[in-house]
Amino acid sequence: MPQPSHRMPLRRIAAEVGAGRRSAVSVIREACAELIRSENGPGALNAFITFNFEGAEAAAAAVDASIAAGAGALPLAGVPVALKDNICTLDFPTTCGSRILANYRSPFEATVVRRLRAAGAVVVGKTNMDEFAMGSSTENSAFGPTRNPHDRERVPGGSSGGSAAAVAAGFVPAALGSDTGGSVRQPAALCGVVGIKPTYGRVSRYGLVAFASSLDQIGTFGRSVEDAALLLEVIAGPDPFDSTSAPIEAPQLAESLEGGVQGLVVGVPREYFPPELDERVARLCRDALERLRAAGAEIRDVSLPHTRYAIPTYYVIAPAEASSNLARYDGVRYGVRALGAESTTSVYEETRQLGFGPEVKRRIMLGTYALSAGYYDEYYGTALRMRARIARDFTEVFASGVDVIFTPTTPSPAFRLGEKVGDPYQMYLSDIFTVTANLAGIPGLSLPIGRVDGLPVGGQFLADRWDEATMIRAAAALERAMGE
Repeated sequence: MPQPSHRMPLRRIAAEVGAGRRSAVSVIREACAELIRSENGPGALNAFITFNFEGAEAAAAAVDASIAAGAGALPLAGVPVALKDNICTLDFPTTCGSRILANYRSPFEATVVRRLRAAGAVVVGKTNMDEFAMGSSTENSAFGPTRNPHDRERVPGGSSGGSAAAVAAGFVPAALGSDTGGSVRQPAALCGVVGIKPTYGRVSRYGLVAFASSLDQIGTFGRSVEDAALLLEVIAGPDPFDSTSAPIEAPQLAESLEGGVQGLVVGVPREYFPPELDERVARLCRDALERLRAAGAEIRDVSLPHTRYAIPTYYVIAPAEASSNLARYDGVRYGVRALGAESTTSVYEETRQLGFGPEVKRRIMLGTYALSAGYYDEYYGTALRMRARIARDFTEVFASGVDVIFTPTTPSPAFRLGEKVGDPYQMYLSDIFTVTANLAGIPGLSLPIGRVDGLPVGGQFLADRWDEATMIRAAAALERAMGE
């Protein structure tokens, strides 16, 4: 049976459509037909919040017309792509998985979306997520939880669980998510796909609804390192609409895919292999390291001594920034408004009580407390100083001659739905190996390295700032070695 066109690698889809051997419309119809059957049936993954098949087909027809008119090669011609629902679009609502933004439509489109469309990609829908990206399981969505395609009684990870599940299930070959503390890499690991968080500033945040502005970064999902890297190459680069976007041109990441690891130094931080790490995950990581060694890499033990402070540091800084960013949702300008309120203060209070879920409220309260008079320096100031030390740990390791760092992505495979909902601390520990990259602003990548009881396990590469190319080079080499 021939492979469905939407399940091909991105380059092949674009080549087939660009050469006229397939139409973009036919690619989208195949993807959407499969999506309709799965998402509307019993036991649905609930990976999408909204889809617009008529709009997707019209966009695909426009790609076909452009190619027929002699347009140049498009790197993503006819490629179906899904977007996490905190990335603003004109043709879909942007809800952030929250009741407070139900049916909200942005008056502008995110820079990354405009770049995808310019490259010939077709957006088929917006994916489910933890409300305002606050969560590690996609159970905090106002639209219900997303399920893991490998075991529908387990979580897909979060907060970009809908995007990871959509790629893992084969609905789309690629998707975008956002990563504030691991929200691309952690669900990529639990769903068995590749997820990339770029260097902070590599990709424009214009049109990404803010959670924690100094940590948020848009990232990519793909079924292979090549697919995730190609998607990143398309959306990266400077943007005058985002003051945090670095004035550095997008790298040619495809050139890194065949480089191999001969001569690369791979650092293995002891702090990322604690006694609490699931031994089965640790064993798969050790096997991956041996494969890298066999391919010519030097494996070197390193130390990142301030890692143990990463979770408390993150859970001061991120909620503090969230409390500020989410103050705008007050029922006045847009979104849900509580009806019948008798004063301005009542509008604010009742709207936020009605619109926000428990986890968002928890983080707003934590952040507001950390920023309050008398506690600002004790909590927020201390966290910022510790963040600098965590970043310095990475700087020193890379300065010592280490090219990339390899760690587990998550402490365990996917856990069961509902297992950690009542224990926020255990939920937060799901991101223990990923938050450091956000605090330090460095790039990270998760790729599948094996399975435990049928569930995917991810390994994580971290690299120095702006060195996504070396990270992708190492990941592609390991991916090849895993397939041998």
